[in-house]
Amino acid sequence: MSRPLVAIVGRPNVGKSHLFNRLAGRRLSIVEDTPGVTRDRLYAPCEWAGRSFDIVDTGGIEPNTSNEILLFMREQAMLAIDAANVIVLVTEIGTGITAADQDVANMLQRSGKPVVLAVNKMDATGPNDPAFYEFYNLGLGDPIPVSALHGHGTGDLLDACVAHFPPPEEEEDDPDVIRVAVIGKPNVGKSSLINRLLGENRVIVADMPGTTRDAVDTPLENQYGSYLFIDTAGIRRKSKVNDRVERFSVMRAQLAIERSDVCLIMIDAREGVTEQDTKIAGLAHEAGKASIIVVNKWDLVEKETNTMERMRQAVKRDLSFMDYAPVLFISCLTGQRTGRIFEMINAVNEQASMRISTGTLNNVLADAQARQQPPTDKGRRLKVYYMTQTGVKPPHFVIFCNSRELFHFSYQRYIENRIRAAFGLEGTPVKLTIRQKGDQE
Repeated sequence: MSRPLVAIVGRPNVGKSHLFNRLAGRRLSIVEDTPGVTRDRLYAPCEWAGRSFDIVDTGGIEPNTSNEILLFMREQAMLAIDAANVIVLVTEIGTGITAADQDVANMLQRSGKPVVLAVNKMDATGPNDPAFYEFYNLGLGDPIPVSALHGHGTGDLLDACVAHFPPPEEEEDDPDVIRVAVIGKPNVGKSSLINRLLGENRVIVADMPGTTRDAVDTPLENQYGSYLFIDTAGIRRKSKVNDRVERFSVMRAQLAIERSDVCLIMIDAREGVTEQDTKIAGLAHEAGKASIIVVNKWDLVEKETNTMERMRQAVKRDLSFMDYAPVLFISCLTGQRTGRIFEMINAVNEQASMRISTGTLNNVLADAQARQQPPTDKGRRLKVYYMTQTGVKPPHFVIFCNSRELFHFSYQRYIENRIRAAFGLEGTPVKLTIRQKGDQE
C-alpha cells in the first residue's frame, strides 16, 4: 500500500543532491562541491508515467573509512537502501570508475534490490563520450547517461526506475479512503488502539517497547467510512536510537506521516506531554497534517473533580503550537471513548479539505481590519488588498498586501484566528502566504 521509494546513492561528490533536486523539481538538498555536505537522508515526492513515489537523497558512501561522520553517512545511506524499492547508483563521467564506485556497486548487488546505474555530468549533447562505455564493467546492466545540471537523460532514468515498481494498489487511488497515521512514543498503545478499532488482534501488542518495527497498513470499512490505518513504530529520542532497525523504524514513521491525511498523536495519560511527545507532534504539524491528540490509559489515572479538564488544559499548554488539535481521552484496554475516534477523524479531515470562496474570505478580511487596524511602521501603514485560498490539506491562503515587511507575525496570527473563528478549521493547521505588489506568481 505504501508509495514506492527510490534511493539515490553513490560515493561523495558525484552530483547526487543535484540530481535529487532535478527530479524533485525544486532545490531541497544543499549542493556544494565539497564532499560530505549531505549527511542525512532527505525525502521528496515525485511523479512520472502516472506513478507517484518518493525519492531520497543520501550522503556519499565511502566503503572503507574510519572517519566518524563518513561512517554515519554510510549508515544513513544503508537505511535508505533497506527501505527502497529501487536504487539509483550515481557515478560521474569525469573520473571514470573508481575503486569506491566498484565497492558500492558490489554492495548494492549483494542487497538484492533493483539497481539503475546513472552516469552523471554528461552535459554535452551528441554522441556519448567513449569513457561512458567503461561503466558497463560495474556489472549493473546498461548505464544511463544523465546531466543533473541540464536535465538530459532524467526521463530515461525515471522510466528505468518505474519499470521496477510493484503494481499500483487500487486502494491508493480511492479518494474516499482516509489515511490515518497512528504516531507516538514506544509503548503508548498505538497497536492496541488499532486492534480495538478493528475489533481483533491484527497487530502484535507487547509491553516491550519496539515491538512494531515497520509501518503497517490496515484497511478498515465501517458505518463511518473507509480508512487505512498506519501503525508506526514508536519514535524514540535520537540519543536512544542506537539499534539499526530502530533507526529504520523512525524513518518509516516519518514517511507514514507524509502519506497520511490525519495523524493520531498518542500520549500516555500517566506521563502527560513529554519533550519527545512535543517533537513527535511537531513532525505532524510541520507536515501540515490534520491531527487529533489521543490521551491513552485514562483508566489508570486517579480521578478528582475536573481532572480531565485540567489535563486538557495542560496538553493544550504544552502543545501550544498546535492548539487547533482536539484532545480525546481514551482507554484502549476498556474501550472507553474509542468509538468517538471515527467521527473525529471524519471531522478534522473535512476541516482540512474545506474550500472557502474568495468573496466570503474577503468579507472576513474586511471585518478583521475594521476590528483591528493593520500595523504601521515609521509612518507607513500596512494595506491588505485581498485574500484567496489556493490549496487544501492544510488550507492554504494567500494574502496580497503593499509590504510584506509591515505584515508582522502577530497580525498574521490575528488574521488566522479570525479565519478560524469564522469557519472553524478545527484539527488542521492553516498556511498563510504573504505576497506584496510586484511579486512573481
